[in-house]
Amino acid sequence: MAGEGKLPGSVLFICNLNAIRSPMAEGLMKALYPGRIFTQSAGVTPGDPDPFAAEVMGEVGIDIASHMPRGVDELDDLTSYDVIVALTPEAKEAAEGATRSAATEVEYWDVIDPLATPTGGSRERRLVAYRELRDQLKRLIEKRFGRTERRVG
Repeated sequence: MAGEGKLPGSVLFICNLNAIRSPMAEGLMKALYPGRIFTQSAGVTPGDPDPFAAEVMGEVGIDIASHMPRGVDELDDLTSYDVIVALTPEAKEAAEGATRSAATEVEYWDVIDPLATPTGGSRERRLVAYRELRDQLKRLIEKRFGRTERRVG
């Protein structure tokens, strides 16, 4: 991943369902770079909104509770984004397939899947897994796009 430098004009975060990872990344990006980078998120196949994702983002002052998952097929043109960040292998494959003949940069970030984390069904353990993902995404965004004066959390 590139470090600090010129900010892209637009970023798309893509995962499988657009229910957890990509909307959390979109919310963080918009909070860290308000009005500076056009940011959206999508899923390979849209799922249902995730209340745990909304809860842990709310803990740091970012409201994604009204986020409605959408699929990549609902976006006009993936090649119109400067950078696409894929958060799952399936999303990477879809993004690369859709941008094969374009200058769009596709990156893959191997991030935590809070649904795959053993939690024993405990609400608090689930929230811990989601918080770990939120914090990991924030670190990766700041590493890739540079730190800002805006603080989250």
